[in-house]
This record gives sequence, structure tokens and C-alpha cells, in this order.
Amino acid sequence: MVRWCGTALAALLCTVLLAGCSVGPSLRPPVAVRGEDLPAPPPPPAAAPADPDALPDTDPVRGGPTFTDCTAEVLAGLAASGTEPPEDRALAAGCGRLTVAADRARPDLGPARLGLTRITRPGAPEDLPALVVLGDTGIDGSSRAAATLAAQLPDEVLARYQVIGMDRRGSGTDLLDCAPPDARAALVDADPTSADTATMDRLLARSRAIVQDCYLMLSGTLTSFRAASTADDLEALRSALGTARLNVVGVGDGADAAAQWVTSHPEAAGRVVLDGPGDPTLDDPARTEAATASAEAAFDAFATACTAGPACPLGPDPRATVRGLLDRLSGTALPVGDGDTVTAGSTVHAVRTLLSQPARWPELTAALAAAVAGDPAGPARLLRSGGPGPPDGSPGSFDAALATRCNDSRVRTTPGEAADLAGQWGARFDLFGVAAAQQLVTCGPWPSGGTSASQSPGAPGAAPPPPVLVIGTARDPRSPQSGAERTAEQLGGGRLVRWQGAGTGAYPRTPCVTAVVDRALLEGRAPAEDVVCPP
Repeated sequence: MVRWCGTALAALLCTVLLAGCSVGPSLRPPVAVRGEDLPAPPPPPAAAPADPDALPDTDPVRGGPTFTDCTAEVLAGLAASGTEPPEDRALAAGCGRLTVAADRARPDLGPARLGLTRITRPGAPEDLPALVVLGDTGIDGSSRAAATLAAQLPDEVLARYQVIGMDRRGSGTDLLDCAPPDARAALVDADPTSADTATMDRLLARSRAIVQDCYLMLSGTLTSFRAASTADDLEALRSALGTARLNVVGVGDGADAAAQWVTSHPEAAGRVVLDGPGDPTLDDPARTEAATASAEAAFDAFATACTAGPACPLGPDPRATVRGLLDRLSGTALPVGDGDTVTAGSTVHAVRTLLSQPARWPELTAALAAAVAGDPAGPARLLRSGGPGPPDGSPGSFDAALATRCNDSRVRTTPGEAADLAGQWGARFDLFGVAAAQQLVTCGPWPSGGTSASQSPGAPGAAPPPPVLVIGTARDPRSPQSGAERTAEQLGGGRLVRWQGAGTGAYPRTPCVTAVVDRALLEGRAPAEDVVCPP
């Protein structure tokens, strides 16, 4: 073994050898010795900047709740709602439950259980990445919204993900039914032409009865029905599924809840689509005023669609026809039988809800035309299904929607203030203005203190979320397009998609929006600039 330069003699030999090696041409590059007169070496190359339009990779599911087959039940529900999947598309559905804290700040209140529905292709791997759907409380439960979305998704998206609907609190399998029926009916049937303080006082008293009964039934969890709780539930689902990041599609106030989750847990956000969020910078009454203006614009779109046909059943001026119908029903409701009636108030509730679903506009047109002709049977069925509850008389989404709306507002309106607003809004919004002011006073007895996304910041120093797609629809009866604009601004990395269409939820109803969202979900690419999609 040779020991290099280990002794004094060896050191001398090494010196000689090294000196000898310096004679003659060298094939090695010269070695520079740094001195005061030599330039400093260049800094190391900077790391390549992160791609600002790249979305996180999808994460497989590594666990989660147990799902039992409920394919027949889900497909029957799709058939009943008129959103059956294409004939060549087979779907498999599983139903399960997620247990969460009723209130994270109050462990003593115990658990709450949320319904889950998983939709896949038959035989799909159980570890497919999850695409979680949060629906709007005023339209449909999230589980049904997930099934509806899965029936319409492009094949490539359904092959890539398992679609999981998580019910909002108080909807689906855990339906909130705490309001006294007579008090609920009083709110629904309130005359949408009555703008006086006496009417507002009566509505306040009825709402107080609802709060009292619900408080007794819910054992202190009355305030847990809010967007912030759904944001907590979404994080609990991510943890249960064992994924580092979660992919989410939120629609309507489901988008509001998903935005709060992204704000609070930016590191957990995967590929997120917020479809039709409200304006997080507004609270009542400004928020209700903006939504009412948007609902009036949605009705104009509905009227235009009707009159564009060869013979609109509502005549050449659908707004005037419906306005006349409401005036008639305010005086005399249409009797249906068994003591039930079609009232002006229930009609306003139903019309505004069904405006969110353009696929059902032909049904709405026929129902309104029948009511104008004095026939209550068809209108009663359809208007109820689009209003506070289904035809069987159960509460439907009314209780949960009321609780969520009131809990998410920090402002309470007195009967006098509501009467003043009803006078102003009634002049500006002839179909929905007075009813919107009445809704404000119904929140009077509810505990205030709702949170918004701006009040739910992430941890100090947390990394910003990845780019988030935020879709705003020009004539969305739930929220103006400015809601999406403000949401995108608050998220920092929000990428805005403006659709000049109508209804709540643009994806996948239009090719332009579908192309942008599919690219995000399949390729992990967000648009570099805001996108405007035609009607």
C-alpha cells in the first residue's frame, strides 16, 4: 500500500513530483489563486422560480370512512331530479358518515355526524384522489350535488377522481327539523308586498319561536350551522381520508365555506374550484341588497329565455305577468286541498330558488303559467319542490338554510329598519325586494357573531395557498359576480373566471368554463390571466 506524503521524505518527494508536473503543457484547466486584485467568483445560480400557474399534484386517498353500496338509491334520486347520467355512463355509489365535533370550541357538546356520498365508475380503485363537493344549502344537499356533478362530469375527470359529497350541517341524512311548522309556514308565506313595521314585528315574533325551539332541541349547537363549521368539517374529512392536500368544488354558499377552509388551511389546499361565492367583504344589509339585485337580473335572463321561444306561456312581458300573479295571490291564495295553499310568499321563495337551476326553467314557466290560469295542482308540486320543502311536507332545506344564513351574518336588523329597507328595495326590486327585507328581520333573534373568510386567517407566516379557480356568473340569483371578484382578491392567488350566463354553478354547464376547470383538475394548470366566458 502506498501512503501519500506521510513522512518528511515523502513530503519532499511529493513536492518534487508536484513541481515536475507543472512543467510542459497541461490538459487540466488552470487553477486560479484568489487574491485581492482578482474578481470575486460569480454567485451560485438562483433556483428556478416556481411556476405560478402550477397546481399541486393530486394525492391518493389512504383511508377514510366506510362506504356501503347505495347505487340504486342515488340513481333513483338522479332520475327524480331529471339529471340522469348518459346512457353509456355507469356509476357506482357508496354512502357513509363522517363524525366531527359539533363545535370545536365546545368539546362538551359532543359529536355531529355528516352524510357522505362517494361516486365513482364501477370497479374504480379505492385510492383514487378525492374530489370533494360542497353544495349550496338553499338548493340541494352536498351529497346529491355530488351525484349530480358526477353524472355531468367529463369522462376523463370521473376516471381520475372519486367524487365525494359531504353534506352541509342540517342537510341530507342529518336533516335539521327544529322549527315549529306554523312558525316556519309564517315565514315562508309572508306577503311579499307587506312592507310595514307591523308585518316585520310579526315575523320577528315567529322567528323568535323558531330560535327557542331549535335552541332547546340542539342543546347549545345552534350556532354551529355556519360556513366556518363547514370549513372545519372539510379539514376533518381531509384528515380522515389521509390526504396531504384536498381537491374541492364548492358551489354557492358551499364555495363560501370552501374559501374559508382555504384561508385557514392554505397548506392543505389542492386543486380548488369556488363556483359562485358571495362577497366576503359584505355583511347585511349590503350583502342581501347585492344578492337581491342579482336575483332580479337572473329573472330578466329567465324572461328573455322564455320570450326567445315561439310562444312564451307567460306572454310578451313575463315580469309583468308574474308581478300580477303575486298581487293576486297576496289577496287570495290558491287552495290546493287539505288546507294547503299556494301563496305569494311561497311562490317568491320557489321562483328565486328555481332561478338558480336553469335546467328547470321550463318547469318553472309551466308552473307559473298554470298558477296564472288558476290551476294550483301543478304549481303546488313544483313550487314546493323549489321552495322550503318537498311535496311531502317535510322541512326540506329551510331550517338549515335559515340557520346558516343568520349565523353567517354579524348584523341584526330591527323591524323598523327592515320596514325602511322594504320600502326602498320594493321600489328598486319589484319581485324580490320586500321579501329580501323580510328575511333580514327573521334573523333578529338569532345569536350574532358569524365569521367570514377575512376573519379566519391562516397561521402566522403560513405559505399562501396555490392558485384557486373562482367562478362568477353574471346573473346568479344567489350572488353577484362581484362576489367572485372579491373572493379572488382575498385569496391572493385566485384566478377569476367570469361567465356571462345565469344560474348558480357554472361548471360543467358551459364549454368555456368546463375547459378551464378540466385543465386545472386534470393537468394541474391554472389560467395565467382572468378568463371571460360567453353565455
